Amino acid sequence: MNEALIKTLAEIVGTAAPLLIAAQGELITERAGVVNLSLDGSIVLAAMAAFAVAYETESTELGILVAMLVGMLIAILIISANVTLKVNQIALGFVLTLLCADLSTYLGRDYTGLPGGNVEIPYAPIPLLKDIPVIGEIFFRQNLMVYFSFVLVAAVWFWIYRTGPGLSLRALGERPSAAYVRGTRVQFWRFVYVAIGGSLVGLAGAAYSLDVLLGWREGLTVGQGWIALAIVIFGTWKPLRILLGAYLIVGLRSFALYLQRQDTINLPVHILNMIPWLLMLLTLMFVASGVANYLVVALPKRWQTPARRFLRSDPPAALGTAFEKE
Repeated sequence: MNEALIKTLAEIVGTAAPLLIAAQGELITERAGVVNLSLDGSIVLAAMAAFAVAYETESTELGILVAMLVGMLIAILIISANVTLKVNQIALGFVLTLLCADLSTYLGRDYTGLPGGNVEIPYAPIPLLKDIPVIGEIFFRQNLMVYFSFVLVAAVWFWIYRTGPGLSLRALGERPSAAYVRGTRVQFWRFVYVAIGGSLVGLAGAAYSLDVLLGWREGLTVGQGWIALAIVIFGTWKPLRILLGAYLIVGLRSFALYLQRQDTINLPVHILNMIPWLLMLLTLMFVASGVANYLVVALPKRWQTPARRFLRSDPPAALGTAFEKE
């Protein structure tokens, strides 16, 4: 395979890792029935905090932990305000997005443009696996954050679909009242899962400022939180589809730029950046419009049920609603 193409694919895997981590975190949160629309602000504030702490302490690990704490606290604020004050989750998420973005600008002003080479997440190729032709070069010559994203997807899938607590998690987002009747502490577990999801969003912020976009500047990750939210919807709230969505949106953009560098196409960069969004929008419209159902009917009967299951895109039924004990 062409070396330039292999390098591009490896860059896609590395660049998609923060998006993938943030999207999996939001998946956990939304599976528990809570919407965290503060992702864009949470990621940028966590990115600033991670770089600032890592730079001051010369400890990448401490920077990552602080970023996770920032993401967790913001997420807990949303669920706490919703439970205790009955504040609308969506409205609060928007407000926190703006607040966190402004906070990152103010608190990070002294760190803008500083070199970050001494706090970068280290490159960690895996022995033996890195020598596998093509696959090793793409997947196993990365850093620990990328490897963590692989493990995270597998762990989230296994937890949701192959464990009893995972079944309870799905019940929190689908039928919290039924879960409560069966003895599940709905509010407690919503807090737990929202905290976990928020910490992963914070980790994604650290992955940007300590790896993908090394350093800090105002608006470093602007828009990435909204992309993560879109990927969760595009992935129909399923871990493996979210993995595909993250790689697709980053891959299409990188591949278009690769073709442009090779003089295969000659389009403005802004047009190229729109392609993944247009494809995602068309896919969502295709599934939601009902056209997909007509195509499913045309398939052989034995394929219709799997096809409907694959195309199903319904969000958790209780998503965004506060739970009240009856």
